[in-house]
Amino acid sequence: MDLAGASGGKGGVNVEGAEPGGITVFGGGGWGTALAVHLSGRGQKVALWVREPDVAEEMSRDRVNGRFLPGVHLPDGIRVINDLAEAAGLGSRMVVIAVPTHGIRGVLEKIGRKRRDDLVAVSVAKGFEVETLKRPSEVVSEVLGLDPGSVCVLSGPSHAEEVGRTVPTAIVAASTNPKTAIRVQEAFFSPRFRVYTHTDTLGVELGGALKNVIAVACGIGDGLGFGDNTRAVLMTRGLAEMTRLGMAMGAKRETFQGLAGLGDLIVTCGSELSRNRALGKRIGRGEKLSDILAGMTQVAEGVRASQAAVKLATSRKVSMPISQQVYAVLFEGRPVLEALDGLLSRGMRPEEDGEAR
Repeated sequence: MDLAGASGGKGGVNVEGAEPGGITVFGGGGWGTALAVHLSGRGQKVALWVREPDVAEEMSRDRVNGRFLPGVHLPDGIRVINDLAEAAGLGSRMVVIAVPTHGIRGVLEKIGRKRRDDLVAVSVAKGFEVETLKRPSEVVSEVLGLDPGSVCVLSGPSHAEEVGRTVPTAIVAASTNPKTAIRVQEAFFSPRFRVYTHTDTLGVELGGALKNVIAVACGIGDGLGFGDNTRAVLMTRGLAEMTRLGMAMGAKRETFQGLAGLGDLIVTCGSELSRNRALGKRIGRGEKLSDILAGMTQVAEGVRASQAAVKLATSRKVSMPISQQVYAVLFEGRPVLEALDGLLSRGMRPEEDGEAR
């Protein structure tokens, strides 16, 4: 990755938290665009790589991402780039990886491994690389040749549509290196976009990925015509199974009680803006997964995440009944009512410390 060249200017914009050399955001979907708009509003020098030529042309011409984030104005200071090599050669000291999880490796391999020693990579994807079961930060570290402490995960309850409209939001910046997390916190923090630092990168990424699976389950319940009671059960028991897997893998229990766990679970399972919940609703109403995916312009990460969740749960002998039933519905053709019966017919057990299985 040719980030070892010039700093891209004279030290960046002179504002508190400004990143010297600017920030390049890779990924022009809704989330990447919203973060680019936010960072530009912070006084950062921002470049945004957009994969789709027609979207990049529209954004450069009309200063709006009509396909992925309609209604949000793109400040003139954001440089929109369609050429990946050009974006990689800007010399930025911070890069934001806003590519869907399944596409991260392919994009970064095209960029290459050359880099500057002070580079920080911020991963904002939520999911797993299904083939390897690696988390996005692990893929970023591996492909770019970065020490894990130079990678930071930005996650929490944050719809792109709301961040783009400066709706008050709070998230976490997690890194195994506290200095990296603080650097990202300083770059992104604003009164309406509060950033808390965190050291449990594993737990933060697991929370961000697994809550999407539970959101699909909640959507299925909504599509079947069930109500708040059912959604509350799925969210609460979903949080319990997320926590069980996280702890089995070495994450901290308290991480799942925070913004990247419970907070993100609430917003994803209950919002009309949630792609994963919307997909689940359509499944619950009888639509086929293949038809739904064919008509979506953005990715519902919960589909692939359910595959990884079941593999991880099996390998670690962790009970994740909701995730297992979601996987069965999506990939094994199990009827949704049969999956529901599978959950409801499980034996009686106590609930203590959230560990009821």
